[in-house]
Amino acid sequence: MSQVYSKSPKDCASKESFINTDNFKYKKLFCVFSTFFTSLISFILLIWLILHPSKPQFSLKEADIYLLNLSNSHLLNSSIQLTLFSKNPNQKVGIYYDQIQAYAAYKGQQITVDTSIPPFYQGHQESNLLTASLVGTGLPVAPSFAYEVGRDQTAGKLVLNVKVNGKLRWKVGAWVSGRYRFNVNCVAVMAFGPNIPPPLSARQGTLCSTSL
Repeated sequence: MSQVYSKSPKDCASKESFINTDNFKYKKLFCVFSTFFTSLISFILLIWLILHPSKPQFSLKEADIYLLNLSNSHLLNSSIQLTLFSKNPNQKVGIYYDQIQAYAAYKGQQITVDTSIPPFYQGHQESNLLTASLVGTGLPVAPSFAYEVGRDQTAGKLVLNVKVNGKLRWKVGAWVSGRYRFNVNCVAVMAFGPNIPPPLSARQGTLCSTSL
């Protein structure tokens, strides 16, 4: 004779009660963690909205072109020395500059390789002077490059663009933001002519545009 085993309603009720209790604990933990992270994110956003950091300010203090030599095969050798003034305008926000690179451009053409500037921290309303030596060796340029230089020499002035780009982080108290990419464009106008010996110089302290 075969025997059939079945669980009593009491056993089923006990098992269901155990499952319900276990699910309740997980749901409670999930709610606690969700509330915590939501509050934390809301607090960070609130600080961000209250402080709303302003973009860093850059100006070109000095730029000197020591070499701008074009070969017959349209390869350019260049040497440029520059000094930048950097300021953090924020009263309660510091800035970590994690990556900074600079290069020079002429008529939309890059005429030096990217040059790294050492990373640094900039405190509240702090200012720094940044220097860099920009060089290019055998850089290919457009066939019209020599014509553009000759035309500027006749006009008596040369317009140089100094480009700076990199990544920064904001610091508010102990909190540090993620990385934000920034781009800086400085325009230097230099006297240029057949009777002006090198280096060609710009020392007027040009204000640069900054985008984030």
